[in-house]
Amino acid sequence: MSPKDIDKQHRYDSAYLKMAEQWSALSHCKRKKVGAIIVKDSMIISDGYNGTPAGFDNCCEDDGGNTHWYVLHAEANAILKVAKSTNNCKGATLYLTLSPCKDCSKLILQAGITRVVFRNAYKDTEGIDFLINSGVNVAQLENSLLEE
Repeated sequence: MSPKDIDKQHRYDSAYLKMAEQWSALSHCKRKKVGAIIVKDSMIISDGYNGTPAGFDNCCEDDGGNTHWYVLHAEANAILKVAKSTNNCKGATLYLTLSPCKDCSKLILQAGITRVVFRNAYKDTEGIDFLINSGVNVAQLENSLLEE
């Protein structure tokens, strides 16, 4: 990639991560609000945020502050939306406000997503390690880079 192409990619990465951040605000979860945007061929093909399945109460945590087991992660919601459409994720880029857990990383790989860009790192790096070892291009953009 030329320096001009790298700069252009950085600008797009920053813009899509800002969109994922805005999308995360739709989450009803109190502990963490996570947003996801899937982009393929320069088009947004899906979005998602963490929350309960359709038809469930929007409360993500129990009275003790623990996340309900049935809460869907942002990337899972975005991938499932694509599965219900006529599109697919093959060769797409996933933008996340928080790096994926190991369970979501399996979904990302199986969906055919080839690039993941995230803002904040999840406490457990197994998901990112799995994606990198599987040949997925993974990049973290720090908050300071998003503000440029």
